[in-house]
Parts: sequence; C-alpha cells; structure tokens
Amino acid sequence: MEIMGYVIVFGIVIVFMAIALYNRATAAEEFYVAGRRIPAFWNGMAVAADWMSAASFISMAGALYALGYDGLAYIMGWTGGYVLLALLIAPYLRKFGKFTVPDFIAERYESNFARLVALITAIIISFTYMVGQVAGVGIIMGRLFGVSFEIGIAIGMIIIIATTVIGGMKSITWTQVAQYIVLITAYLLPVSILAVQWFGIPLPQFLYGQVLQNIVELETQHNVSPHYVEPFAKFNMIQFLSLMFVLMAGTAALPHVLMRFFTTPSVKDARKSAGWALFFIAILYLTAPAYAAFSRYVMLKDVVGKPIDQLPAWAQKWAETGLFKVIDKNGDGIIQWAELNIHRDIVVLATPEIAGLIALVGYFVMAGGLAAALSTADGLLLVIAAAISNDLYAKMIDPNAPEKKVVMLGKIAVAVAGVIGGFIAAQKIAFIVQIVAWAFSLATASFFPALILGVFWKRANKTGAVTGLVVGLVITILYIYLNKYQGVSILGIQHTASGIFGFIANLIVTVIVSKMTSPPSEKIQKLVEDIRYPKKIHEV
Repeated sequence: MEIMGYVIVFGIVIVFMAIALYNRATAAEEFYVAGRRIPAFWNGMAVAADWMSAASFISMAGALYALGYDGLAYIMGWTGGYVLLALLIAPYLRKFGKFTVPDFIAERYESNFARLVALITAIIISFTYMVGQVAGVGIIMGRLFGVSFEIGIAIGMIIIIATTVIGGMKSITWTQVAQYIVLITAYLLPVSILAVQWFGIPLPQFLYGQVLQNIVELETQHNVSPHYVEPFAKFNMIQFLSLMFVLMAGTAALPHVLMRFFTTPSVKDARKSAGWALFFIAILYLTAPAYAAFSRYVMLKDVVGKPIDQLPAWAQKWAETGLFKVIDKNGDGIIQWAELNIHRDIVVLATPEIAGLIALVGYFVMAGGLAAALSTADGLLLVIAAAISNDLYAKMIDPNAPEKKVVMLGKIAVAVAGVIGGFIAAQKIAFIVQIVAWAFSLATASFFPALILGVFWKRANKTGAVTGLVVGLVITILYIYLNKYQGVSILGIQHTASGIFGFIANLIVTVIVSKMTSPPSEKIQKLVEDIRYPKKIHEV
C-alpha cells in the first residue's frame, strides 16, 4: 500500500512537471507575466491555487481545530481580503501594465530608491511566506517516506525549484490550474466521506452545526475546558479584529498574488479573475471549519479516554515524524485531552487515518497538500526572482542587459532562495499558519498603504511613501520579535497581528511627510487619474 502512496503522490508531481515543461518560457514577458494571455476563468483558478497555500490546506483547519471560535478570524480575514483586492487594487495595477509591484512603486513615486525599498520588501514578504510552504512540504514528505522533517524538506525543495525554474509564470499558471483541481478534490474527499458515513449526506458544510453540538457533549463528558465553541478563549476581541484586518489588507497587497493580475489580457479580465478566484477559494474556505470540527470530533470520540497501550497504528507512524506525542501526565494509562500533543499542522493530513478511511484517501490528501504548497511556493519564488533579475538588475544595474541574461539570473535567484528557505524552515520556528500570518502583517504594514494611497491620493509622494513603508516594516518586525520571543504585548495583540501597528504608523507617516514635502509631478498626478479610471484610455 505504501508503494501505491508513492505512485499517487509522485504520479501527480510528474504530471505537474510535464505541464511545466510543455508551457516553458524563455522570453521575459512569458517568464514574468505569461505573455498577458491568460483568460479570466483560468487565471482565477490559478490565483486560487497560488493563494491556497500550505497554510490554507494544511494549517488553517489545524488552527481552527486548536483555536475553535477564535480561529474563524483566519477564515473571515483571508476571504474578505479578496473583496478589497478586487475593488481597490487589482484592476488598477493591471491598468498600470508592468511586471511587478516594485515596478508600480518606482514609477508612481518617481524613484529608483523607492524601487529598491519595494523590491527588498517584496523579497522579505515572499521569503517569509515561502518558509511556511516549505515546512508544509517537509511534513508531507516526512510522513510519506518515514523520514525526518528536515529530509522531507530537502526532497520537497528539489521539486519546488525544478517546477519554478522550468518556465516561469507561463508554466506556473497552467501547473497551478492542475494543482487547484488536485488540492480541492483532495480536501473535499475525506470530510465528504465522513459526512456520508456519519450522517448519510456528502455535504459536510451543512453538518457543521450538528458536529459542534456533538463536540460540546463529548468535551463535557471528558471535562475539556474551555469548550470549542466558546468565543475569545484564546484571543481577546482586539486581537481577533486586528488579525482579521491584517489578513484582509495583507491579502490585497501580497506581491505574488498581485503578479497574477498582470497576466490577464485586460483590466476587465483582471476584475473577472478576482471574482472567479473568490469563488474557487470559497469552496475550500467553507469546508475548512467543518474539516476542523470533524477532526476534533474523531479525536474526542475515538482516542480520548482509551488506554495508551492501545494507540492505533496511525499514531506510531506520525510519531516517527516527531509531530505527534502522547504523554501520560497523571500516570493512569488512559489518554486525556490535555495529554495529546498533536502538532496542528498534521490535523488535515492525519484525519483520514485517524477516522479509519482507506489508506488511498490519506495518500491523495497528501498529494493535495503537496499541490497546495508547490503552487504557492512557485509563485513566491517567482516574486523573488523578478525582484532580483527584473527590478534590481535589469532596471537599476544594467538596463541594457540581454533578455536571456535577465531570465537566467531569475532562475539562479530561484535556486538560491529555495535552498535558503529550506534551511530556515528546517528550524521549526513556528506553526505554518503563524509564519504565513507574519507575511500578511508585513504586507499590510508596507505595501497596502503605499498601493492604496498611490492609486487614490495624488498628493502622496516618494518621500512620504518610502519613509512610511520603512517605518511600517520596521515596527512590524520589531513587534513580532518582542511579542513572540520577549513576551511584550500591547492590548493583547499577538505577533500574528503585528501588522496593525505597522499599518497605522505607515499611514500616518506617509500622509504627514507627503504634506510636508513637494507634491508629485503633474505627469504622475495625471497618471494617477488615468489609473483610477480603467476604461478611460486604451488598456495596456
């Protein structure tokens, strides 16, 4: 059966590689923006795959499993972000017609120094996000091969780097379409099977309330406190709302997501892409709370209260990865809820085994998780490659560089960034969803104000934007460190929502400094007017 697992996982990976090879690109426009020929429907699906990373597939349901009601901040924030993206940013950046976010920052704020700050920021955000994806790949490969987390990362990074280097955005786009189909099918399959087995209905989303009632009954029986449905047990209300805002604003400002909207033929298609993306994302996001509830219910029903010496086979297999432990704290030989030490990032992957589903379902879920991590890691590596090869080298160091040289430099940057990202992920610095939340905080505190003011406020200038961006970024990084590692807390806000402080500081600094310094040129003010009315002039 293990051999069948290898066939499923690597068979799907081989299909991804074949699609990438078939759609490989050599020209810069194909490598960075897929020749701007991707139809809205398919781009929306690719955006969804790019977006639904290891955090969404692997860690989000795990966060809901552990946090209960408070974990819904992730669902509302990440879903709501696409409304902001579709209304406030995506169509305007497509109208602008460049390759990257630093391109927009540089031209809108008339400064190559602004480009430099923006590309460094893009690399920081994308690299942080990528570390979370690599950790997800390490978990999957570790379980599949029965090897350590670190060896699993090494195997996964070879696949990630190869699929990105082959053909840039053109190959990534069509690979992501295939990856979306795999990941959404894999996500829906186990929880739908459980819904049929328990309730006779293959719609877990509509059974969520019933399962919550069952959970509360079992928690009462096993003296588990606080209850799963109790609000603000892990977060206070300020943290809940701050995290939700940071995830929304960060969604609208993530460089790798915004790059996808440069690939459509027109501004109209960019808007449609955002709509389709929200639809495809909603399929998973409406299922994740049910997945988490089903997983918690299975653990309470089938594991808690059982003798420790009768642990099932799945427990031993996951124990080999170092991500599952049972510690008999009171020495009674019976498993208590508090004695279960389950790394929340294995909840989705382990649920098929925990629920007693056939092994093939579990392997298919692993393939889906791998597809989710690969699709996002590919996009993130491309942002880093574009920042170094296009924004830094071709735009600042050697504007006359041959196109092939620029593309080759981008591929080298992919490989180097991938290796470094794998090394950092191996240190297990945080849960995947926490690492990803840091990336959203950084995007909220840096790019979100610069993009919004750049589109909607003609008076915003380069001095204000650059100063605000740097201040927002520094404050956010400082708060992440102080809260996570030094225990410093303001109003109960945790490191996952640190971007709220950077956002406020960035906004205030940008407005004040812009007002105190010279306004942008008439040309830029006219450009801002043109960007704000997508149908006003010829679309790029």
